[in-house]
Amino acid sequence: MKFNTKTIHGGQQNTDPAFGSVMPPIYQTSTYSQTTPGGHKGFEYSRSGNPTRKALEDALASIENGNFGLAFGSGLAAIDAVLKLFKPGDEIISTNDLYGGSYRLFTKIFEGFGIKFHFVGMQDTSKIEAAITDKTKLIWVETPTNPMMNIIDVVAVSKVAKAHNVLLAVDNTFATPYLQQPLDLGADIVMHSVTKYLGGHSDLVMGALIVKDKELADKLYFIQNASGAVSGPQDSFLALRGIKTLHVRMQRHCENGKAVAHFLKDHPKVDQVYWPGFEDHPKYDIAKKQMRDFGGMVSFTTKNDSLEGAVAVVENLKVFTLAESLGGVESLAGHPASMTHASIPKEEREKTGVKDSLIRLSVGIEDIDDLLEDLKQALN
Repeated sequence: MKFNTKTIHGGQQNTDPAFGSVMPPIYQTSTYSQTTPGGHKGFEYSRSGNPTRKALEDALASIENGNFGLAFGSGLAAIDAVLKLFKPGDEIISTNDLYGGSYRLFTKIFEGFGIKFHFVGMQDTSKIEAAITDKTKLIWVETPTNPMMNIIDVVAVSKVAKAHNVLLAVDNTFATPYLQQPLDLGADIVMHSVTKYLGGHSDLVMGALIVKDKELADKLYFIQNASGAVSGPQDSFLALRGIKTLHVRMQRHCENGKAVAHFLKDHPKVDQVYWPGFEDHPKYDIAKKQMRDFGGMVSFTTKNDSLEGAVAVVENLKVFTLAESLGGVESLAGHPASMTHASIPKEEREKTGVKDSLIRLSVGIEDIDDLLEDLKQALN
């Protein structure tokens, strides 16, 4: 089954067995009747499992070419579950350019439990090699990175991970499985903030993990059930609905993202534009090899290179909405230094290029002429 068909049918029953419903019903229930103690039809309590959530988890596994999917109450809840695989004294290597919420969870929560984190620029795999010790248990990758759009070679990192018997997890939120499938590139775990492109309509908060290995899946399922940060049936239904249009939405996100990136690059008031589809992007060849297209996320700075200049631009946008998050059908603009990455200390942010003048765009699926006109009037 090809990808565009998988988004609609992958991992799904054609119809619900009860009444023939084409869409999986919303099982809005906390518990399930049993004929005898332990005798049930596969579900006993909705923290442990729910038919609507199971339908979503099967769909997630299908589109990522995995065998097991797990849905959580948020992307951070999904990351939290991965980190609970480890114990005090273990070490984790993470990309140094990553979502602020991930950085906060790593440094403010799990460092306090005795897990040590090393943040390195993963565009050079030798830096990963240099950071590995006998205590290293996980390599955490984002690609493209948030918000600098750096590209990390998943195949190369997976070779390093396997050589040292270390797990590799990839945050695939920006790319989505439409653009890249990290399990096929050697990753052990794929994480999504389903809130973003998979849901696609800015109407839910959810996270997901997808794996191939059953032993690893069992460990993560135990944590999911024991910790309880699961997605509810209503949100699971919305996410499943969103996935069914992922392929057509991503086509337009990519088309519009390309047009916006080139418009900004040619604009006299714009300084730097960060988008992996430019041939002069330092990892363009890797992006072209491991991704099917270059996505709808674009970051840029203006030539006045100031906080005031960036704020003036985002406050004057009319079609783009100034808001947290990304990946919805509507175009969003954000100021990472004061919004998504505010939890990272300024000196650490600026080492990776997240300056006060940086603007991040999530390019939606509106008419491209309206988006370009909006950027033009805001910049002018």
